[in-house]
Amino acid sequence: MKKLRRQWELEKQRCQSCGMPLCFDPEGGGSEADGSRSKTYCSYCYASGKFKEPDLQLAQMQQRARNLLRKRGQPWYVRAYMAHRIATLSRWRRK
Repeated sequence: MKKLRRQWELEKQRCQSCGMPLCFDPEGGGSEADGSRSKTYCSYCYASGKFKEPDLQLAQMQQRARNLLRKRGQPWYVRAYMAHRIATLSRWRRK
């Protein structure tokens, strides 16, 4: 049960742009305009209250995730699952 609870906590604390768990971000999260740490986005995606790449499209982010996971030796089904999950994050949800 503890393992499941920890996994649930990690799921709640993912970057809402790329899906990376914020606990793995070396800077502890992106930065807001006032200099505070973002609890929503990682430092790779977000800085000074803005996205680093505001014109980035969902398909491009999904391809980046696939490429990163391929480099790390993950099987095709893990890459496909994670690419699918990116579309569920708040930055990419249709309004």
